[in-house]
Amino acid sequence: MRAKMADELSEYLSRNNFEMEMMHSLNQKSFTSPTQKDFNYMFQWLYHRIDPTYRFSGKIDADVPALLKQMRYPFEKSITKSQITAVGGNNWHTFLGLLHWMMQLARMMEAFSTGAYDEAIMDAGYDISGDRIIFDFLSDAYRAFLSADEEEDDDAAKLVAPFVSRMAERFNAANAHHLEDLKMLEAEYQALQDQIDELEKHGPKIAKLTKEIKVLEEDMVKFEDFNNKVQKKLDKYPKRFEILEDEIKKVEAELEEVEQDKAQLQETLDSQGLTITDIDRMATERERLQRSIEATLARLDEAKRKTAEKESETGKRLEELERAVDKYNSLGYQIGVIPPTAANAKGQNYELSLTLRSGPDFSGSQLGNSAQNVLESDRLLADPNSGYQPHQLLNLDLRGAVKTNITLLRKEVSERRNTALEQDLKHHDLLDEIREAIDDKQAEVEGLGHKVRAAEEEFDKTREVRALQWIQRWRKAC
Repeated sequence: MRAKMADELSEYLSRNNFEMEMMHSLNQKSFTSPTQKDFNYMFQWLYHRIDPTYRFSGKIDADVPALLKQMRYPFEKSITKSQITAVGGNNWHTFLGLLHWMMQLARMMEAFSTGAYDEAIMDAGYDISGDRIIFDFLSDAYRAFLSADEEEDDDAAKLVAPFVSRMAERFNAANAHHLEDLKMLEAEYQALQDQIDELEKHGPKIAKLTKEIKVLEEDMVKFEDFNNKVQKKLDKYPKRFEILEDEIKKVEAELEEVEQDKAQLQETLDSQGLTITDIDRMATERERLQRSIEATLARLDEAKRKTAEKESETGKRLEELERAVDKYNSLGYQIGVIPPTAANAKGQNYELSLTLRSGPDFSGSQLGNSAQNVLESDRLLADPNSGYQPHQLLNLDLRGAVKTNITLLRKEVSERRNTALEQDLKHHDLLDEIREAIDDKQAEVEGLGHKVRAAEEEFDKTREVRALQWIQRWRKAC
């Protein structure tokens, strides 16, 4: 959905010369992860399609909330100023929906201004010619008012007068055919009024006849309703008779079948020599067996429920074991013991894997030891008493060789760490000594610098004294 909205927005901007008007180029990334500048330009351009005379203040976080409220954007309360100044990332879908909504609004206004909806509205039975004239007047007058200079703003009536005249001319032109229709209707009204006056002269007789006709029509409607109700009742009775006859025939057939079954059962009992006492005893035994079956089914349901609980618990434990194996392998990669070619593996395989069956058949565990023909691979548990052992699920002996090797590696790493720490301390001590020597040399350099500056000052003073002495000698010689 977001990709479709981004494509429609990109197509609309490129089709309407966005880059040429805004002097700003967009790429495919501008519609998936745009910069703040991309959003600012797209928002300003789309709003100018809605209101071409609006002037932005330069602060996008101050303009956008007011404009969204003015446009009655449905989700304007969910957009904050901090989000407006940091468009992109996780909140881009919010502003992509905003720009797509503004694009649809701009399209609708363009379509309305070009009269694209006029025919559909006229087909619906609404006359919007007057609304169109008023809309054009308001649009043109508002645009002229906003584009006028400050000196012309004082005389607003003079500025709007041409548009008022144009609106009056369009209304007169649109109402011209209505005036002709009005004249024709007035003539028809006068003719009908004359006919009414003529008929009112015979009013009492017509009123009496009209009242009688109305009474007769009401009686006729009541009579037709009564006939329809009686006819419906008459139509129902034959169907009811047929249904009752069919039911009687079915009952008679069933009764005959029951009589035949009774006779056959009596013959069977007579041939077998069974008495009423034997039949009662067999019925009692049958009820006892039925109760035993129900109790067995109840125990079976309880066993299935417990089995399901155990299966769920086993699944959770299996997921925990898989997460532990993944964590073990991840840590093995981090410390360099997996794969066997790693630095600390020393050619041994430390990677852990689970050996699981793709899907056990629970027939073995359900039938128990009495099922002699069940294969070992069909059993739910490898051991009916303790289940699976670690060596049956894991490919490595974690408590034996792996634990020993990891302990040795830990000791080796600890020794290397201690050695590295000692070397680091030595290096720090050497660095401190070098810094002290550099500080001493720096102090000596600063002292020599002071001596050089003092010597230079002494040299300048001596040179000035020599120059003064030479000047005095020259004056005396002259």
